[in-house]
Amino acid sequence: MEYSIQALARLAGVTTRTLRWYDQIGLLKPSRVADNGYRYYGPAEVDRLQDILYYRALGVALAQIRTCLDEPSFDRLAVLRSHLTALQGERARLEQLIRSVEATIGAMERKETMEDSKKFEAFKRQAVAWHEETYGREARDRYGDREVDQAQAAVQALTQDQYLQWKQLGEEIQGKLEQAVRSGRSPQGAEGEAITALHRRWLTFTGQTYAGEKHRGLAALYTQDPRFTAYYDRAVPGCAAFLQAAVEHWA
Repeated sequence: MEYSIQALARLAGVTTRTLRWYDQIGLLKPSRVADNGYRYYGPAEVDRLQDILYYRALGVALAQIRTCLDEPSFDRLAVLRSHLTALQGERARLEQLIRSVEATIGAMERKETMEDSKKFEAFKRQAVAWHEETYGREARDRYGDREVDQAQAAVQALTQDQYLQWKQLGEEIQGKLEQAVRSGRSPQGAEGEAITALHRRWLTFTGQTYAGEKHRGLAALYTQDPRFTAYYDRAVPGCAAFLQAAVEHWA
């Protein structure tokens, strides 16, 4: 079936201006353009638009979406499964937030004072639940249930200040990765060494024993698993590859 630009916009819930912009930047080209200049889209373009909107819903930048979709090895089924995992993780995160808000409302209605630690407990549970939903199976297959359970318990045991420090450290790593990639730095250079040290500190923040081999094995997943890659490349493509190469060299 073929759609005009107006019909496709209505079908997908986007504006014709959006579709024209996607055409302009090479993200979604029409299957044909009539003599009168009207754009028309076929089944392949409908599927591609669906993929674009899935990526957009997950917060992926347009330039990165185009890179992913145009990659010769792009596997639509595998990517859809990855999207499903991410969305399920987001659902778990929202459910945790809902329970936290409900508990806060309940305490206020009963005129009870909620302990400060409980106010933030949901956020730690979210982090653990999201990791389990997104990477749990692979982590347990690779490292075993005991080690994964211990790591999750260590996160839950962090105080609120410690948890915020851990989160801020992760944000610092991401920021330095994006800066290094944008400036064309080498993973084998000083920036790569510094980022590897920060990443090691982030991994061992909860008291986990450090091993260089394990560090390199985890970093290898950042380029092997599209979910890890999407996470690190969410703003600047190439961050996952930079981190993997830096850890492989410096760990």
